[in-house]
Formats: sequence, C-alpha cells, structure tokens
Amino acid sequence: MRFAFAGIDFLGDVFETLLARGWEPVKLFSRPCDGIYDFNEATIARARSLRLPVQMARILPADLAGLKAQGCEALIVAGYPWLITGWERHLPYAVNFHPSPLPLGRGPYPLFQAVLDDVSQWGMTAHILEPSFDTGAIVAQELFPLSGAETHDTLLAKCQMAAKAVAANLAADLPCLYADARPQGNGTYWPRVTQAQRTVDWTGSVRDALRTIRAFGSIEAFAQVESRYLYVWEASGWEEPHGFHPGALVHRHRKHMVVAARDGFVQITGWSPYAPGPARGR
Repeated sequence: MRFAFAGIDFLGDVFETLLARGWEPVKLFSRPCDGIYDFNEATIARARSLRLPVQMARILPADLAGLKAQGCEALIVAGYPWLITGWERHLPYAVNFHPSPLPLGRGPYPLFQAVLDDVSQWGMTAHILEPSFDTGAIVAQELFPLSGAETHDTLLAKCQMAAKAVAANLAADLPCLYADARPQGNGTYWPRVTQAQRTVDWTGSVRDALRTIRAFGSIEAFAQVESRYLYVWEASGWEEPHGFHPGALVHRHRKHMVVAARDGFVQITGWSPYAPGPARGR
C-alpha cells in the first residue's frame, strides 16, 4: 500500500514497521523539535535514505491533493500535533496513532496523567481521523497492564512496543480493519499537565512524592528543596515518623539528598539545578 507518514521519532517505529511489511512510502510530514524532549532526526534520516520528500510545515489541502496525485492510499499519523481535515476527498484511509486506550485519555499527551492516576491498564489505539482530535472510530487497539511501579519511561516503552504491534495489524489488512472500525462513543479528555502537577508536594506522602517523580521520569519533575529549585528524574524513599519540616534537606552524601516528606523521607539520586538542554547532554 502506498502511504504518507506524519510524525516524529516518538512513534517512528510505526513508520519502520509499515516499511518492513512492504508498504511503499511517498512522503514524510514532520514538525520542528526541540532536541530535548522531542526528536525527529531518525525519522527524517530514514525518509531521506529512501529519497522521500520531507515537509516540516502543517499539512494543507493542497498537500492532500498532492498525495492523491501520487497514488497515495493511506495517511498514517503518529506524533503529529496539527489537526488534519478534508482528507476524505483525497485519500481512502487516514489513521492516527494515539497513546491511550481510547476513548479514555484523549488529549495531547496522556502518559504523565496515567502514572499520576495509578491506572492499572493502558494501551495504544489507531483510529480514523476526524475533524476533532482523538475521537474517530477505532481501527485497532493493543492493551497492556501497568505495574504499581510504572514510570513515564517504562510506560512510553510499552506504548511504543504496542504501536509496532498495531502497525503490523494495519499493514496486514487495513481495508478490513477500517471497514470494521468501531465508534468510540463518549470518552474522557485529559489536558496537558500543569506545572503544579509536575511539582513534588513535600507536604504529601512519600508515596505521592515518588509517584510524581515516576510520572515524569526523564522528562523530570520539579522540586523545591529548602530555597533551591531542582529538576528531578530519579528518587526512592521510605516511610518513617520524624519531626522535620516537609521539604527540609535532612541529609546529603555527594549528590544524593534526603528530603523530608509528611510521613517519611525521599532520597533524590538524579537531579540537576539546571533546565534540560544541550549543556546537560540530555
């Protein structure tokens, strides 16, 4: 099947899976990335190795008409931020990959909230593109359990692995899956997490503090330790009665810091006083 791909490295394995299953690419649509949290180098390099045109600007009606002229049959979207409408006049199929078990978790990036909410099951969904985000009929879906120790990074890996499985299913028989797509019905929308949700609350429990840190993983949570503001990506802790003020730095050994929470202590082992960026090599 001739297809165009719209996305970045976040779900670049979808692109690779379709290629491995014999689909024929005609164009890559991507977007600018910051090189800190979002990346597109691998996807763009792969497209250029195949001598595909690469477009970094938003998909417009003229682009869809151009795909039709090239004999493109499917537009596969995975990690693309802009709403795509009007494709029905030009293409037989248009499918978006969303990292949630739709209809639960519609929204720009629900992985953080999934860990914050301690959900027990998650998934990756491929759905038909509609004029509103994440609402189209479900073409294929892979569900998987989450552990009580889930982090953003383990959840992301599970989503990426599930995305490869979903892409393989689409590659095997997209027309049949498309014809059998099931409407989502009512769902839930999860907005972007706020800075407050990303900040460790030392007046809460050790369990809550560690959950916040796990929920952001290598993306990093914020934490105030006495008068310092830190970016934190790794910690452990234990419950223990104490008389320290929440947020107090009670012990330090080299770069490891032990901070008081309401009902115990959190040992911060991965942190930086600086925002992520090239200087930090992250």
